[in-house]
Amino acid sequence: MKVFTYSPGGVHPDESKITKDFPFEVFKSPPVVVIPLQQHTGAPNNPLVSVGDYVKVGQKIGDTNQFVAAPVHASVSGKVLAIEDRLLPNGTKGKCVVIENDYKDEWVELSKRDSFEDLPREEILKVIRDKGIVGLGGASFPTAVKLSPPPNKVIDIIIGNGAECESYLTVDNRVMLEYPDKIIKGILIEMQITGAKRGIIAVEENKEDAALLLNKKVQEMGLSNVEVVLVKTKYPQGGEKQLIKAVLNREVPSGGLPLDVGVVVQNVQTLKAITEAILEDKPVIERGITVSGDAVEKKGNFIMRIGTPASFIIDTLGLNRKLRKLIFGGPMTGIAQASVDVPVIKGTSGILMFGEEALEMAPQEESPCIRCASCVDSCPMGLMPFLIDHASRRKDLQEAERLHALDCIECGVCSYVCPSKRHLTENIKGVKQAIIKQKKIEAAKQAAFEKLKQQRQKEKEMS
Repeated sequence: MKVFTYSPGGVHPDESKITKDFPFEVFKSPPVVVIPLQQHTGAPNNPLVSVGDYVKVGQKIGDTNQFVAAPVHASVSGKVLAIEDRLLPNGTKGKCVVIENDYKDEWVELSKRDSFEDLPREEILKVIRDKGIVGLGGASFPTAVKLSPPPNKVIDIIIGNGAECESYLTVDNRVMLEYPDKIIKGILIEMQITGAKRGIIAVEENKEDAALLLNKKVQEMGLSNVEVVLVKTKYPQGGEKQLIKAVLNREVPSGGLPLDVGVVVQNVQTLKAITEAILEDKPVIERGITVSGDAVEKKGNFIMRIGTPASFIIDTLGLNRKLRKLIFGGPMTGIAQASVDVPVIKGTSGILMFGEEALEMAPQEESPCIRCASCVDSCPMGLMPFLIDHASRRKDLQEAERLHALDCIECGVCSYVCPSKRHLTENIKGVKQAIIKQKKIEAAKQAAFEKLKQQRQKEKEMS
């Protein structure tokens, strides 16, 4: 297979794919699950249950009538103990439904289907939304929304994202090796929804066995409109914009989205979840997760219930040294946790545990920028991180925006390569938030001005 890639930028950190050959194991169900009502980008859900209620596995326990949202479901059967604020993996607190597991594993009734080809587009989208599917690669954007582009946007290609470029993580690799049929059917379902004529599954070349298996399955299914391609092993190859550039040589415009160039990119685990939702009527109540790092005794890839507390995972798998750092996600974009009480959510692709060696990962004291341009050469978005950093430190939002700070994908590459250990990513994230906040303030002012203008015009007409 030809190997595709993008330019400029990217790095190749130590892969540490320790669990690559560890097949999925079903992780034991915890005695209590903590299920956040909001696990997606968008509007928060409202609880659909009350304290003391009995819930079944797969029962919808939180939802909203807002468009950009995804409901949540009970991952165990049992009694609702509490609906209260709990610490979440993103460092904030949010409303959670706490369920005591009765270990009966009693499911809601499921209505399975033999096929999807005869289903109307709207019905498929409704199922995807009702089953709570979000981007399981970590972004957690509601999938039904992603598959509903504006009428003026034509989608011609669906890309299945099997790059998995973060170190340590191997869960997507195992999904491709163990559930290839569901990934391919997920691509076909998305092609039916969007009208796309072509599907591509892009796999990093360090997972060639998965690519070959997927390609074999595509051939066996006689699909001429789906192909499997290899992409170069480098970080962040799995970024949507980088993957589109690598595979199709299309460039998403500044401030734009993949749909602006006719593409939808979907993580392979999300594609599997779509197939399970449509054909098995199964909501997102569990997901595949890589557990790795030097401090955990039993590493592996596990199918875990949503809401499983990290403390239960640590007690079950054991530690071989004192835990100094717990990360949800990969080492580049994951979030270090302040507590072991945080639960697994839909966006949790990996849980990494480290001991003393974590001290090397901690932010180090900064030195002055030496203008070496390493951050510029490595930035996958073609930005000038050191200049944006300077603007951020000066609180010059106008200059930071002029330098396209909002196009930063926060991959962390600039900080990774900086010889002066400057906190580039952190500062750029900060200035992005400040720019977005300023835009909201300006929009609110403009809206208030327009409202006042209309009110005065109305008063003038009535006088």
